[in-house]
Amino acid sequence: ELVLKVRVQNLRDNDFIEIELDRQELTYQDLLRVSCCELGINPEQVEKIRKLPNTLVRKDKDVARLQDFQELELVLVRNDSSPFQNAAAALTERPCYNSRASKLTY
Repeated sequence: ELVLKVRVQNLRDNDFIEIELDRQELTYQDLLRVSCCELGINPEQVEKIRKLPNTLVRKDKDVARLQDFQELELVLVRNDSSPFQNAAAALTERPCYNSRASKLTY
């Protein structure tokens, strides 16, 4: 078995989970299927898989080169109906306004 660490990008909980893939069936589709199943997301929500820190996993040969405990991140399609994206967007798009600070300044 190949053991990989996987998470969804831009969630408040940025912990990884470990998944196991059969070394005889190292394909991109198998990686996507197992990762999504373990993380509880729909494979259609995944835009791309990134090997951290900055490498895209695009095909079966990329998956075959992965080594035990490498860290992968699922980047989700930006979709307003996705609870993952809504949680991340709510944190980053909310204006940071401190009313006490504005009274002190003006």
